[in-house]
Amino acid sequence: MPLEVIEDWVDEGAFERGRGYYAEGRVVSVDWQPANRTLTSLVRGSGARAYRCIVVLDARQHVVRDHCSCPLGGACKHVVATLLQTHGPVGGRSSGRAAASAPAAWRGSLERLVRTAAVPTASVADEPANVALQFRVNGLPKQPGAGWSPSGLSLSVRPAKRNTKGAWTGGQDVSWEAIRYEYSWRRTTLRPQERAWFRDLYSLRSAERYYGGTAWLDLNDCSRWLWPHLGSAAESGIAFVGGAKSDEVRLVDQATLQLDLVELPDGSVRVGPRLELGGAVAGTPVVGAVGGSGLFAWDERSPRTLTLGQSAPLTEPVRALLDLPAVVVPARDVPDLMADEYPRLRRAVPVTSSDASVRLPEPERPVFVATADFAAVNLVRLAWDWEYATGEARARRPLVATAQDAGVRDLEAERATVARLEHDVRRVPGFEAFRVDGQREFAGIAALDVAQVLLPRLAELDGVRVETGDVPDYVALEEAPRISVAARDTEDADWFDLAVTVSVEGRDVPFAELFRALAVGHERLLLADGGWLRLDQPVFDELRRLIEEAARLEDRPGRLRINPYRTSLWADLEDLADEVEQSQSWQRKVDGFVRLLREGAAPDADRPPPAGLHAELRPYQREGLAWLVMCWEHGLGGVLADDMGLGKTLQTLALVAHAREREPGAAPFLVVAPASVVGNWQSEAVRFTPDLKVVAVTETARRSGVPWEQAAAGADVVVTSYALFRIEHDDVSALDWAGLVLDEAQFVKNHATRANQHARALRTPFKLAITGTPLENDVMELWSTLAIVAPGLYPSATRFRDDVARPIEAAARPSADDDARTHAGQVLERLRRRLRPVLLRRTKEQVAPELPDRQEQVHLVDLEPAHRRAYDTHLHRERSRLLGLLDDFDANRLAIFRSLNILRRLALDASLVDEKYASVPSSKLDALMEQLEPVAAEGHRALVFSQFTSYLGLVADRCRAAGLAFEYLDGSTRRRADVVDRFRSGSAPLFLVSLRAGGFGLNLTEADYVYLLDPWWNPAVEQQAIDRTHRIGQTRKVMVNRMVSRGTIEEKVMALARRKRAVFDAVLGDDEHAFSRAISSDDVRALLAE
Repeated sequence: MPLEVIEDWVDEGAFERGRGYYAEGRVVSVDWQPANRTLTSLVRGSGARAYRCIVVLDARQHVVRDHCSCPLGGACKHVVATLLQTHGPVGGRSSGRAAASAPAAWRGSLERLVRTAAVPTASVADEPANVALQFRVNGLPKQPGAGWSPSGLSLSVRPAKRNTKGAWTGGQDVSWEAIRYEYSWRRTTLRPQERAWFRDLYSLRSAERYYGGTAWLDLNDCSRWLWPHLGSAAESGIAFVGGAKSDEVRLVDQATLQLDLVELPDGSVRVGPRLELGGAVAGTPVVGAVGGSGLFAWDERSPRTLTLGQSAPLTEPVRALLDLPAVVVPARDVPDLMADEYPRLRRAVPVTSSDASVRLPEPERPVFVATADFAAVNLVRLAWDWEYATGEARARRPLVATAQDAGVRDLEAERATVARLEHDVRRVPGFEAFRVDGQREFAGIAALDVAQVLLPRLAELDGVRVETGDVPDYVALEEAPRISVAARDTEDADWFDLAVTVSVEGRDVPFAELFRALAVGHERLLLADGGWLRLDQPVFDELRRLIEEAARLEDRPGRLRINPYRTSLWADLEDLADEVEQSQSWQRKVDGFVRLLREGAAPDADRPPPAGLHAELRPYQREGLAWLVMCWEHGLGGVLADDMGLGKTLQTLALVAHAREREPGAAPFLVVAPASVVGNWQSEAVRFTPDLKVVAVTETARRSGVPWEQAAAGADVVVTSYALFRIEHDDVSALDWAGLVLDEAQFVKNHATRANQHARALRTPFKLAITGTPLENDVMELWSTLAIVAPGLYPSATRFRDDVARPIEAAARPSADDDARTHAGQVLERLRRRLRPVLLRRTKEQVAPELPDRQEQVHLVDLEPAHRRAYDTHLHRERSRLLGLLDDFDANRLAIFRSLNILRRLALDASLVDEKYASVPSSKLDALMEQLEPVAAEGHRALVFSQFTSYLGLVADRCRAAGLAFEYLDGSTRRRADVVDRFRSGSAPLFLVSLRAGGFGLNLTEADYVYLLDPWWNPAVEQQAIDRTHRIGQTRKVMVNRMVSRGTIEEKVMALARRKRAVFDAVLGDDEHAFSRAISSDDVRALLAE
């Protein structure tokens, strides 16, 4: 055989592996059959198994077809080894073949196809049948009368041929192995059609079992496709034969096995299996199953006959009929048979009465029974079970089947009914989660829904019956509700019980039930007498909101209380109620604040100022004094949050003077202020209330040698700093005080600091916070102040954060949606209303229209090239570092702000970060000096603010060099008041001020120019600085100049400051569209964005 023939027949991998097998001597034997040009071989595999190969060649020794018993079935390494054995020694694939030396691979493939198609095929009619399918019944008793079981019977088959005596027998040439593998064609007498039929029969095995030699094939191993294949045997010339020549085998179209009930003459009933094969009743007890899809009967009578046919799929109960002996049920037990057993039997196996002597009623589908038991108007219990009916008999079964119900109940019908019922009921509003899962209780309004919605719906469903006892008489209450509110005295003078009652059509509505229903969002409420009312009314929405707010003030559930700080809540309840009841003490405390809410001004605003006040109060200051007096008289604290420069100190001193006229011998007021402002209080008191004795405590008692008790003796006002207030707290808290005044109260904006905690703990009948910026960075700063002066307004920091701060902050995020902004708007509206009695804020635009204009201008300064290179170098380094720190912002807070300040100093002057940049020009400083020189020359006076004292020092150096006179103030300056007085009374045109040291508490209306050298993201700090000069008393237009380095962090700080200002305006202003613009919560990343 040419080597090229082998190469063309297989792929390269098979060739190489076959060459290895050939070289290893794995070819055990090769047999050449010239008659049919067939090679037969035996080749050892990789294990101990040998594989049979068959290769058919044509006259040119080209391969026509091959077969191998290995899993590949041919064209494999075993075939290659066989062909190489006939070729002789070979070292590898041929390499020098020309294209014409052998046909191309595609041509060889096509030629094989043509040659295969040209092989003649024999016809069934060419020769008489010489092969049969022989059947054998297994499991028959060896001795007549011996015991046997139908379930132990089975059928097996094998190919058979006639022997010389005309009997059917097996043999190697007609074995399953010979049929499966083609190596035995020379010895077989099977025609192609017969061989193909047997091979297809063998392939119907569903069990992995090997049948070799003359073995019999168990028909139990065959799939249901056995039956159509047996039906095609005659077309292929295959006969069906038994073990003996005279045995007959019959294949019928249909086989049925049923349980037959026949009435006997005495009224008893015979119950037994009935097998029909092809419409005829099997007359033999020897019956069995063929797999799960057929039945057979074996009749020993001559001629012995095997009859078999396809049946419906055989379930285990049907198979059990094969072993069931016939039984007779006595006549007296027949009713029990039909009532109890027949339904079970009917669902397990086919049941018939072959002679129609027993009436077999069709079982009804099970009925789903829903039983409703109304234990009370507001409580109903539902139970479920099943009812089965057979003829006249009725039986109730539990909802869930048990083991004893096996075969008795139609579980498929039950499941279908429950699924349909649940699907229909879940489409009913209010029952979307309905499930049939045992006994259920429905309480409250759900009992009404069961009676009016669920039960009628169930009654409409097929296969469902509803059973009820007495159903309560439910009545809809449709008149508008009447609401009454009352505030009643308690043992605690600061708290009052809040009572709310509701009635509809003369029926009282239990408040606890009403509030629970409103809290969970119920739309209706059921009363104990069967009346019910709708809760989806605006009056109830408002009542729910107000009651929830009141309830959150009280830590103890089940009790509603209110305090005077919640005057606005009481006013809202009054507006909602039809009837109001209040104790005299409550009315005295809140009446003025209620009028303030409704009329917009405190009562008695036109009262004359105290005689000891040496100042003419403006109208808004008279209103402020009236509000302060009202708070003081009722022992309620407040926040005076007027814009800076509107005279908050003056109004407070007027209050103290009023209090002294009313209570001349009372304890002094304690004023706590920043150290730089302590002197201002003394000077303002001398100016406006000279009759008041004001004592400033600026040193600790140990250092001054003056105890607090001695310092406060005889004083009307004691002024000290926040630092001393914190350090000397024990001594301070030991004294009696008429009131506590916190000036620049933003110093206690953090409720976790000791200064804030000491202020809250100090016992005094009146507390006042003075600040133009009650919040600077976040809304919780506002709570920190309220916790000191109005602790009953929002007692819980956690609840304030959840109810107020977080919704506002969430709406400020860029990702906030319209719903979040709408909710925040509602929260803001309530917050402003709640703050109105305790927080008084007026802006300069509102109360001082005569104040000269203020013009603000931003000067963008381009960095010099060398400055830009230094900035960009550090920016790249710090950005990479910062972005890595932001994953844990709180833990890295100090490091983050240190890096940000490096960038801010770089934007001012590179030498502030590294002395090596001392020769790099400061673009901003050059731009500043270009403006300061003409401003001074024209007679103007300017305040120059910076956060960095090191930069202020550079500004001072340049001013000296330019011959510009200036005053200087930072945190290290001693005798601050003297410095301020020199500027106010002197001729120096410039005042260089540290933003932290001089940004508040100073009155510098002598200046009309303000320069802010480095923007800060807290806009309140800059606003305070500007208001040092733009305030009451200013007669000239104020020019505010912001110096910003272009393309640096300063531009990002400016944008951030604008967003921070929006939060302030949202809370303290009246902008209804406060959240129409997004406010970024990721401030630091915004600063670092490229």
